[in-house]
Order: sequence, then C-alpha cells, then structure tokens
Amino acid sequence: MAIAENSVVSIEYDLVESGQSEIVDSNKGQAPLEFITGKGQIITGLEKELMNMAKGESADISVNAADAYGEINPEALETLPKEQFAGLELEKGMQLYGQGENGETVMVTVTDFDDNTVSVDYNHPLAGKDLMFSVTILDVREATDDELISGQVGGAAAAAGGHCNDGGCGCS
Repeated sequence: MAIAENSVVSIEYDLVESGQSEIVDSNKGQAPLEFITGKGQIITGLEKELMNMAKGESADISVNAADAYGEINPEALETLPKEQFAGLELEKGMQLYGQGENGETVMVTVTDFDDNTVSVDYNHPLAGKDLMFSVTILDVREATDDELISGQVGGAAAAAGGHCNDGGCGCS
C-alpha cells in the first residue's frame, strides 16, 4: 500500500546532520515510529518525502532546516539571573526542562553562564540544521475512524492509555 493522506505509517530511521556521520537520533532495533499522515505529527519535510514511498521501501531523505525544526530564532535566546538555577551544577550544553509562560513544559539549552547570569536557548537543539534521514517504511495502513478522531495511533483507547482488545481500533 502506498502512503496517502490519513495513513498510519510505521518507520525505522537513523538521523544525522547533513554532511556529518554521527547519528543524533535513531529508533533502529527499537519500537517503530508510528504516526498518522496529514496530522503534523512529524516534521513536514520528512513527511512530504515519505508520501512518495510504500511499505518495504528505504531511502535517504534530506530535509532542510526550514522544513525540519526551523531556523534559529534569535528571540528564543534569553539571559536569566543565576538564582533561578540554584542547586544545579550548570554545564554549557546541558538541557533543562522548565515551565513556560502558559504552564507548558519547555526545554532549554544552557549556552553560557557566569557568577550572576545564565544564558539559555529555547530553540530546538536541531533548529537551523539541515538533516539526513535514512528511513525504512515498515508498515502502511489506512487509519481507522477512531484514530482519525483522536489523532493517535490506536485511537481513543490509546489516547486514554488503554487498549481495546478487540482489534477494532487498529491494534492487534
């Protein structure tokens, strides 16, 4: 089955920055990444290229920064008082999780610090970077009505943390 809008797609992948050889992310040998096409669940540049593939196919897919995690936003850099990091042994490059203005969880990367301030970057660590995915399509199927409504593979049962056990939600 070819990949189309509202398909459930299962992939395995290795990810490197374009022009580099060090793998920065991979799910090979682990559970496949499953998503519903057209729902914005993976980066747009990768999803666009996967739409030209079918089950069993493999490809190396180049995704430019704008279609991956975006360009670096200079407004996402901030310098904060060091007191806000009391009790932490700071290191350049460390990633911390905190609470955003609207109560959401945000990740920041410590870019620099001194005795009084800490500079942090709210950009995704791969922002501004072109990426290369080595991808294999493991499975493709039509999403069930329940999956389309919930936006989650496995449907409402998966969204609620349960399992339907009858196969009607697309699980087996």
